[in-house]
Amino acid sequence: MAAWWSRHGVGDLAIDLGTANTVIYQRGRGIVLDEPSVVAIDRRSGRMIAAGHKAKEMLGRTPDHVEAVRPLKDGVVSDAEVTERMLRYFVEQVGPSKIVRPRIVICVPSEVTGVERRALEDSALRAGARRVYIIEEAMAAALGAGLPVNETRAHLVVDIGGGTTDVAVISLGGIVTARSVRVGGDEIDEAIIAFVKSEYSLLLGERSAEDIKLAVGSVFPLSEELTTRVRGRDLVTGLPKTVQVSSPDIRRAIETPVITITDIVRTVLDVCPPELAGDILDNGVTLTGGGALLRGWTARLRHELGVPVRVADDPLQAVARGSGRCVEDFASLSRILADVRRG
Repeated sequence: MAAWWSRHGVGDLAIDLGTANTVIYQRGRGIVLDEPSVVAIDRRSGRMIAAGHKAKEMLGRTPDHVEAVRPLKDGVVSDAEVTERMLRYFVEQVGPSKIVRPRIVICVPSEVTGVERRALEDSALRAGARRVYIIEEAMAAALGAGLPVNETRAHLVVDIGGGTTDVAVISLGGIVTARSVRVGGDEIDEAIIAFVKSEYSLLLGERSAEDIKLAVGSVFPLSEELTTRVRGRDLVTGLPKTVQVSSPDIRRAIETPVITITDIVRTVLDVCPPELAGDILDNGVTLTGGGALLRGWTARLRHELGVPVRVADDPLQAVARGSGRCVEDFASLSRILADVRRG
């Protein structure tokens, strides 16, 4: 397998292998890849014909013999073979090395099972890693958000990803308490699809639901509410149809997953040791992940929980940048890595 790594002398890698996107950080170079976790497969030959942005563009648009799939679900591997092929392809794009196989730091949700964790490790090992390190997503998010994780004072981080939301209280370089719920941006998209189908008898695809979320989605009332036009297939006539939806409509549609996320943050606050609760009142909550960009999260959590809330700079890449800090400085940060396996 060492011969598989390419010509350019790749450095160690940190990989945020997410349900929605895969982000790769390379030692000495920073973020080198940010692509959707989507693969297009030719069913006749079994060949992978596209991955990343090209494959995502095919969602809902492929001929019968081509299938665009997401090989991860709820933050964990749902199709091991396709995940391995996708990861191998992405690492090849970074610039593999025939001489030295890299160490890889890979992120996992806080409450994955042992089987799920091993599936992620195996994907990295089969993609050519000589050694795999595991870091919990919440810790990586805290590092990427620039939180001083080694301080005695506690910080609370909420990472809202595509498939999972991870919440953790961090102090003295470790996770004091954490919870993970398998609800994130994908569940919000599914709620939008269900709402539009129920209210307007209109069938939407994943991409259209995501477009609606970006255009008018919010979790708290806006000073100026928004509207957007939506195209889909009329379930009654079978013909294309356009309707208009508003931010209050979508807020109502996504309330169930939003409540689930809010409740898991409240749960972590409830079980937080009393000695650290005062720190969180002072330091507040830091939001990361693509879901943190949904309008109104800071106002919603501040209103419901009574603590300060901020969105990290560049929340989409916070987890990758945080795990990237580990590959830049293994000596001082290796103690926060949860597990090690060698290929």
